Amino acid sequence: MFESILTNATSGLTLTQVLICLGASIACGLIIALTYRSSGQPSKNFLSTVAILPAIVQIVIMMVNGNLGVGVAVAGSFSLVRFRSLPGKSTDIAIVFLAMGAGLATGMGYVFFAVAMSAVVCLIFFAFSRTSFLDSDPTYRYLRITIPEDLEYASVFDGIFKEYTKYSHLEQMRTVNLGSMYQVSYSINLKDESREKEMIDQIRCQNSNLSVISSRQALLTNTEL
Repeated sequence: MFESILTNATSGLTLTQVLICLGASIACGLIIALTYRSSGQPSKNFLSTVAILPAIVQIVIMMVNGNLGVGVAVAGSFSLVRFRSLPGKSTDIAIVFLAMGAGLATGMGYVFFAVAMSAVVCLIFFAFSRTSFLDSDPTYRYLRITIPEDLEYASVFDGIFKEYTKYSHLEQMRTVNLGSMYQVSYSINLKDESREKEMIDQIRCQNSNLSVISSRQALLTNTEL
């Protein structure tokens, strides 16, 4: 069942073999793209790219067809490609690799294997995206607090964190506003999510009501943007 349909293609490719592999590539691309669309809100451009990527990779692999020289030339041409886009998510990378893997399989003639494995991996991905099995700790937060330069940042919030958090750690400190203020970043685990606003109000009383940002994801600094 998982044998290559190109095992007897040493003398060349037939139109039927090419069409079967191309159809399998498009099927794999659509399965992957539709699964990813159901798990979030990716752009149409990204989904279109994922849908046709297996077919593109399949064509390249078929053209290489065991020729080492052609393979080296293709690798060199791909190394010249530069992708300039907005920062993506780790799931985007996984989906692109899955689409490329499907294209590699169909390019070598393993059409049934490519379709089956694409369907299985997409099913697993869909299950993970719809359940809380791998969800991050809901009590985990990143805090970014702006304080006046004359405030002792090392210990000023210790009492607040002791009351409202199970864990707190100072991750970063930097100057902002031409050195007139500090911005400190903490990673914390809340004792009770319902008291988060109460904790932020307490922090505002200590930092002269300057900016306080609480996030579930790491915050980028201006130098990282």
